[in-house]
Amino acid sequence: MNTLLVVLLSEEANPFSLITPNPGLAIWALIIFVALIFILGKFAFKPIASALKEREMHIEESLTQAEKARAEMAALVSKNEELLNQAKEERNQILHDARIVAEKMKNDIIEKAKSEADKKVGDAIREIEIQKKAAIVEVKNSVGALAIEIAEKIVRKELKNDTDHKAFVDALVKESNLN
Repeated sequence: MNTLLVVLLSEEANPFSLITPNPGLAIWALIIFVALIFILGKFAFKPIASALKEREMHIEESLTQAEKARAEMAALVSKNEELLNQAKEERNQILHDARIVAEKMKNDIIEKAKSEADKKVGDAIREIEIQKKAAIVEVKNSVGALAIEIAEKIVRKELKNDTDHKAFVDALVKESNLN
């Protein structure tokens, strides 16, 4: 193994040594390097740079569109909130109007019921008064007829003394069922 190492390190076995500089090899390496840079610059760096530039423009455009979309979404959210608030206000107004109409209808119904009740009570009072007057007239007529009947019976029978008279009146009272 030592021999292999010695052979590799010796100049005679390897004409291209990395330790000792060779000017011809350095010139050819420099020419190849410059040609490689020129070829890569013409065919690789420009397309890569243009692709990077295009990608950067695409990213900027996407960011601009995203910002526009964000602004539009904010406007839509604001508009939706405004519409929601308007709907709530309309709902509250409708409920308020409905309560007012319901209260008015309730009051109208109560007033109508009261007026009908007052009318019926008034009609009932008038009917009671009419019935009362009719009953009084009937009682007066009955009392008058009874009085006439009693008087007629008294007149027909001639009474000779007060005891007969009193006995006769008591009998008439029992007959007429006033007690």
